[in-house]
Amino acid sequence: MYNVQVYNSIAEKGLAVLNLASYNVGNVEAADAILLRSYNLHETPIEPSVKAIARAGVGVNNIPLDELTEQGVIVFNTPGANANAVKELVLMSLIASSRNLFRAVEWTNSLQGEGETVPEQVETGKKEFVGTEIQGKRLGVIGVGAIGVLVANDATALGMEVVAYDPFISVNTAWQLSRDVQRAHSPEEIFQTCDYITMHVPLTDQTKEMLNAKTFQQMKPGMKVLNFSRGELVHEDDLKRAIEEQIIDTYITDFPNEKLLSMKNVVAIPHLGASTHESEVNCAVMAATQLKQFLETGNIQNSVNFPNVYLPYTGRRRVTVVHQNIPNMVGQITSLLASQSINIADMMNRSKGQWAYTLIDLDQDLENHDEVIEQVMKISGVRHVRVI
Repeated sequence: MYNVQVYNSIAEKGLAVLNLASYNVGNVEAADAILLRSYNLHETPIEPSVKAIARAGVGVNNIPLDELTEQGVIVFNTPGANANAVKELVLMSLIASSRNLFRAVEWTNSLQGEGETVPEQVETGKKEFVGTEIQGKRLGVIGVGAIGVLVANDATALGMEVVAYDPFISVNTAWQLSRDVQRAHSPEEIFQTCDYITMHVPLTDQTKEMLNAKTFQQMKPGMKVLNFSRGELVHEDDLKRAIEEQIIDTYITDFPNEKLLSMKNVVAIPHLGASTHESEVNCAVMAATQLKQFLETGNIQNSVNFPNVYLPYTGRRRVTVVHQNIPNMVGQITSLLASQSINIADMMNRSKGQWAYTLIDLDQDLENHDEVIEQVMKISGVRHVRVI
């Protein structure tokens, strides 16, 4: 029986993944795992019994990742589960900004109280909001992951010329990308040639404030920029100057703050990217499925702090080891098992940075598995051991 602590409201279809015959789900003691959305774990004591945490969403800023990694706790997120929701909002914003829809609706609403003159004023005033069509325009997509690939493909279907830049594109994404999407060899190619830019990259030291005074100066005047990834990707003081210099015609962001709200030509959306009923269900189901798979088989999929590891589960006794990625670690583990006359049937080891994870299937049952766990835990660099 596994105990899963649940924070936030998790979609019922997600909770249904955890078979109630094998799981205690809700507010539990001695939790084996935690399932949450935006709940802040930085201020919450985490029991030593916790082996994994699943976030029904992409960002993990609400989780003390470094501390948990050091303890050997696997942290999952759900990349791609909300991709369609974000894609639709990006495309909507792309079209709406081109047609000046945001400003036009705001102006129309200001006519309240004008009585019978409203129709006449509308006909006179609408010329101030003449827009452009996106068909035939050039869209630059920076970052072609789960969301970027959908945006790029659908934008080509709408008749746009699409060019994408991503030096780390995965093989799986490359297979999904439309052949009509052109490849950019550098971000500068997008800055210099596109009419629109949409960003779909994670926030890292390399991407922080990637749009700044230098990059704005490379852009065509009248650029429209869409940011549904992270607010910190843009240097906001430089953005303000670029708007004043008419380099940036419109900046649409899903991450409002006080400074942005005071800027002209900024459309601030209240973080609605993944806010659909379908997205919440998809994220919940994906998070619960990954948690269930890990607890029952030890396999890891979509961890943010440890490598993905999959070894088909055949029902054999399985040992899982979370450890530092240092020389001779696997050799020490296998030698210890051999010293106990334990034969290995299959094994897989994968690393991610300074951390690694090893799955070992055994040819026999373990009558003394508590003793084996204790012995493996004594190996320097091992953080967690489990027998399934």
